[in-house]
Amino acid sequence: MRSKLFVPGARPELFHKAMASEADALSFDLEDSVPEAGKDQARRHVGDFLQRPQAGASAKMLIVRTNATDSPHFEADLAAVALPAVALLNIPKIESVPQLLKVIARLEQSERDNAVQRPIGLLINIETPRGLRIAAELAVATPRVVGLQLGLGDLFAPNGISREPVNVHATLFALRMAAAEAGVFACDGAYPDVADLDGFRAEAMLAQQLGFIGKSCIHPRQVGIANATFSVSADMVEEARRIVAASAEAATRRHGAFLFEGRMIDLPFLRRAEAILASVRAAAD
Repeated sequence: MRSKLFVPGARPELFHKAMASEADALSFDLEDSVPEAGKDQARRHVGDFLQRPQAGASAKMLIVRTNATDSPHFEADLAAVALPAVALLNIPKIESVPQLLKVIARLEQSERDNAVQRPIGLLINIETPRGLRIAAELAVATPRVVGLQLGLGDLFAPNGISREPVNVHATLFALRMAAAEAGVFACDGAYPDVADLDGFRAEAMLAQQLGFIGKSCIHPRQVGIANATFSVSADMVEEARRIVAASAEAATRRHGAFLFEGRMIDLPFLRRAEAILASVRAAAD
């Protein structure tokens, strides 16, 4: 999921365009992009679209961002969009394990009501100081959680934190370590200035260097940058293959760590090479 394109739930005329885009994943949004008066209609638009054959047959990962769990819309959101075509639900502002477990209970009921056979995963938004502090605890609370996503706007603006690179790096690093501890992926949030493609690219590159799998996009023009930034290069794949082959040869000599092209390779570096090859195989499937 190199690129995750937000699609406003209140704009059904954009749904087909988004499906035709280069984005790896689409996130139909019922939260921030939808005014209060339009919540019911947006929910119907998204639910109807996700039940069409086009959605069920799509190779894209289809995600829905619901309203917050304490909003009057949350349970109706789950009832409408917990559908077989949905891979993940993006849940905003999770701050405690009990809150998360209530989400699971409600989601399970909606899945039963909608005849969902494959459990829908959760992508949790980390958007508050408390959420960031306990992010790893949240991610291990249930196998439903497959990823953590950073919301810098909600995290920074109310607390007077400027979006300077040093602050962004510190927050990305904290989230990535939480995701690594829990064994789930980390996805970067949106960059608000659509016209500033250089700024988007810089944040995407920072996230990529920290091991994030991709970045959220709020405009199609950002998608190509995200795809290029988070793609595994041919050189990286070839090096990973050489490392794995060298490891197999070293194992025949009962060596753990071994020299590879002038540098020492041990288990963490081997696991990284194996992960690169696994991601390439997964992308080809």
